[in-house]
Amino acid sequence: MPDGKVITLETGKLARQADGSVVVRCGDAMLLATVVAAQEHKEGTDFLPLSVDYQEKFGSAGKIPGSFQRREGRLSDNEILISRLIDRALRPIFPEDYHADVQVMVFLISADAEVQPDALAALAASAAIAVSDIPFNGPISEVRVAKIDGKYIVNPSTTEIKKATLDLIVAGTVDNIIMVEGEADQCTEDEMIEAIKVAHEAIIVQVNAQKEFGVMVGKTEKRVYNHEKHDEELRERMNNELYNKVYAVCLEGSNKKEVRKEKFGVILDEFLATLTEEELATKKSFAKTYFGDIQYYASRNMVLNERTRLDGRKLDEIRPIVCEVDYLPSAHGAALFTRGETQSLTTATLGTKLDEMIVDQVMVSGYSKFYLHYNFPGFSTGEIKPNRGAGRREIGHGNLAQRSLKKILPPDSENPYTIRVVSDILESNGSSSMATVCAGCLALMDAGVPIKAPISGIAMGLITDTSTGKWAVLSDILGDEDHLGDMDFKVTGTENGITACQMDIKIGGLSFEVLEQALMQAKQGRIHILGKMKEAIATPRPELKPHTPRAFTIVIDKEFIGAVIGPGGKIVQEIQRESGATITIEEKEGKGYVSIFSSNGESMDKAKKRVYGIVATPEVGEVYDAKVKSIQPFGAFVEFMPGKEGLLHISEISWERLPSMDGVLEIGEELQVKLLEVDPKTGKFRLSRKALLPRPERQ
Repeated sequence: MPDGKVITLETGKLARQADGSVVVRCGDAMLLATVVAAQEHKEGTDFLPLSVDYQEKFGSAGKIPGSFQRREGRLSDNEILISRLIDRALRPIFPEDYHADVQVMVFLISADAEVQPDALAALAASAAIAVSDIPFNGPISEVRVAKIDGKYIVNPSTTEIKKATLDLIVAGTVDNIIMVEGEADQCTEDEMIEAIKVAHEAIIVQVNAQKEFGVMVGKTEKRVYNHEKHDEELRERMNNELYNKVYAVCLEGSNKKEVRKEKFGVILDEFLATLTEEELATKKSFAKTYFGDIQYYASRNMVLNERTRLDGRKLDEIRPIVCEVDYLPSAHGAALFTRGETQSLTTATLGTKLDEMIVDQVMVSGYSKFYLHYNFPGFSTGEIKPNRGAGRREIGHGNLAQRSLKKILPPDSENPYTIRVVSDILESNGSSSMATVCAGCLALMDAGVPIKAPISGIAMGLITDTSTGKWAVLSDILGDEDHLGDMDFKVTGTENGITACQMDIKIGGLSFEVLEQALMQAKQGRIHILGKMKEAIATPRPELKPHTPRAFTIVIDKEFIGAVIGPGGKIVQEIQRESGATITIEEKEGKGYVSIFSSNGESMDKAKKRVYGIVATPEVGEVYDAKVKSIQPFGAFVEFMPGKEGLLHISEISWERLPSMDGVLEIGEELQVKLLEVDPKTGKFRLSRKALLPRPERQ
């Protein structure tokens, strides 16, 4: 590693029956990666059935899971996100005609608090494939690069990451960048490009080490396979007869994907009608595959030759945008964002500390005050899909939007609320995660959250032709352009800089010239989208909506925490019951933070008054409203401040000498008293009522 840290690769000791297994170690962190591939593919499979699972063992950090069964269960969101990082780095590097089932599993078997395992997971997976006979066009590797105090650091420690203004995970081969994902504090495009260059230098070192490792263990020969059969005569005939027809449909520039789909379907059906029943029985599946290839090349060539797109837009043109806020009257904040055929209905809900999300991971434990959920129902694309909860894609897209919006939220010290944002995708034709970012920002402003600056997101695409050297960067890509293109590059940010990005490259040879063009074109698109958003709402609402809970935080000295809570929680429960407010108390940084949440001002005022009364310091000479709590032969004990009682001695009740307490005062009686003294040793309070009464003249 550039900073002197050592990463070791080991094989032959663990999981020896897998096709490939490697233990990667850095410090005390150890990851076991295994890969197994079927010897033959399943008949009719025309894609790579790759599954990737990353899991952290709680025992690796000396912890016991917090679940009811106390065992590792389904993968957590964090584990799914790391699994996706590995998958997205590996998948483009397998041969296109290799269709056998492949399973990659990576386990964190020893944790180091200062070593982030996500930066080592893809390296471990690639190394496991490197020591197997599975066909692979790698190796690849993946590193984290962060900008800390103006310097770019590769695979920084956990402590160092907390100070980072830019944090990227970058994957690549010796020659190319494959994947980028990360977040930043409104960094510039030049900063991001420089970070990727620094990461690639470290990737080259790790890839070359894997090549040497493969040679050392004697795994340079890969297994022979033949997973595709073709009818070259049919392919050539279809190309000759159908390419121009498909090209013409692409050139029409219809802005409705269903219209294009229907016209392409007519072309294919007309061709299939020319085949005999015998030919259909043996060639129909080939015909569908070859027709897909024709669509792929015709669509791409049309963009490169005509400099126009499937829906008729220019290369840098953004689809029509419609924004609406306050769409849902009962939500704390709501927005409807529609861009072309992609639509997000998003809500922002403000809750109390009790609504914080519990984080129970191997490397991290605690609570989260902000979280975003992204839902993608089948009807959004006109499909029938059972509702089985969030899948990996939904978790990944939601995480990108969450990282983007998190960067514009006020700091926790200025925000008493727990914030939940939910994006429901109602229509989708490309870039629904970026629609979530835009709708989420609008919903937060509609809710009155004082964000640092409005934010928008855009998905960029790329089409290249290595034989001619032509290339085109596309702004705000369609679903078809994502499928047919060579890059999916999502960028979010404010007018001042980038807050998050996610890039997947499907080809080799992406130059930094193309990357720079994509980033600059994305900036123009972001600013255009922000302009449309500001037409709906330009700044956060100055006031919360009437039905939104109000929040107020009182910072108290640490020694008063127990007084506010009371024995067994008696006092705080009493305050909540009498005021109707919700109160949470936590200790941090040597202080007590009392957060009060209420749906109306009267409830809030009652709770605040009680808390202030408890934590206020009694002052000698001050006059207080008091209530008699108990009567003794020598006087009465009165409560003159919430939770504070003092003795009102019989001699201090009246200027007259009282022979006894009989009939002088009653329990519950209210009166005014003056604080005469606080005993420096015992802390007891001496009170007087007669000091407030006029002194009688001497007889």
